[in-house]
Amino acid sequence: MELNLKTAKEISDTSVKYNLHSWSTQGMLKPKVMAKGEGIYFWDGDGQRYYDMSSQLVNLNIGYGNKKVIKAVQEQVERLAFSAPSFAIDVRSQLAEMVIDLAPDNMGKVFFTLGGADANENAIKIAKMVTGRNKIFSRYRSYHGSTYGAANLTGEPRRYTCEPGIPGFVKFFDPYVYRAPFAFESEEAATKYYIDQLREQILYEGRQSVAAIFLETITGSNGIIIPPKGYLQGVRTICDEFGILMVCDEVMCGWGRTGEWFAVNNYDVKPDIITTAKGITCGYAPLGCVIVSKTIAEYFDTNFLSCGLTYSAHPLGCAAGIATLEFYKETGMIDQAKERGVVLGTILEELKVKHPCVGDVRYIGLFSAIELVKDKASKQPIVEYGSDPEKIMSKILGMLVARGFYTYTHENCLIVAPPLIITEAELKEAMDIMDEVLYEVDKMVK
Repeated sequence: MELNLKTAKEISDTSVKYNLHSWSTQGMLKPKVMAKGEGIYFWDGDGQRYYDMSSQLVNLNIGYGNKKVIKAVQEQVERLAFSAPSFAIDVRSQLAEMVIDLAPDNMGKVFFTLGGADANENAIKIAKMVTGRNKIFSRYRSYHGSTYGAANLTGEPRRYTCEPGIPGFVKFFDPYVYRAPFAFESEEAATKYYIDQLREQILYEGRQSVAAIFLETITGSNGIIIPPKGYLQGVRTICDEFGILMVCDEVMCGWGRTGEWFAVNNYDVKPDIITTAKGITCGYAPLGCVIVSKTIAEYFDTNFLSCGLTYSAHPLGCAAGIATLEFYKETGMIDQAKERGVVLGTILEELKVKHPCVGDVRYIGLFSAIELVKDKASKQPIVEYGSDPEKIMSKILGMLVARGFYTYTHENCLIVAPPLIITEAELKEAMDIMDEVLYEVDKMVK
């Protein structure tokens, strides 16, 4: 294949001319060209190297240029590039078995999708089919995808363009302890407050009408909000009491990101459904999963599953998934993520002490956020929720990118979620850049 675009400027200009870029005002774009990647780094069209400290979209867990996964995809495309979902094929069967073996022991089967959004779309349908109920609960500070159903499931501002929404989607508040309306004496006290609020809301909505409670096990882009002690167990108890399905969205936090295969493993909780994507193939091919319990799987032995996708369990995605999961196992990557997470947590706590602009840091494994404030005492955010007219966060992001630290921001938080393959030395080098930029942010908030 011969490419006719040679220079970085040609590539960027042509992209702006013909591509619609997501989450952007098109006329203001000057997209950076990505030329190549290796390990935790990528290079732009001008040859500058960047630490990829968000794993692109928190999916590139194994970094760039993984030879094992590349070879698996190459061999699969030569042998069988496509198969309709109605066929049984070797990679489809093998990956499904591997997923169920790694998932919590109550899980029974998996429905493969192309990504996280359509995993959540199908989980919504499955929950309604199994329960015969019509209401779905999800949290305000959540992102579950931007397709129509997933956007209605989403709580944060990216849902607004899909409103008026689909009837039956109900929002509740996250256990966001840092921004709680009052100080709690303990994590357990915070859990009791939020669980009692959720239970009361379900009673008002009609307990007999609620099919499922969807929640990111650990809230991702909306600030890495980590549940207080006992919270997920409290949700599980409510679900058991009222016959509601507990659905954990692990699109971001699954596959080693938190130092466990699945984030629920950190909390000894067994949901009814887990949705996931991203880290199962790390972007080498599209793939998502709806993992369902044995009970739900048995339901569809005698009831029709009204779900289907042309590219469900695509052979290339399955081949990439098998190779990725094998790579995790062979390299001890999941345990390494936990170890590197301890190092990252120490650095983040030091930054919190050092910088007036850092209100809070939250982290588990290699999944973390730095919350920026104008004032630590009042916790006033550096930008208000859903509003940044002066593009303050964009300016801060620009300072990081200019120094070779690539990540993304959301509201008043900086996401730090590097590839799981990062070394301790690389992690410290990259976070030195963050430290340098935070000194500049300190000056902005004075």
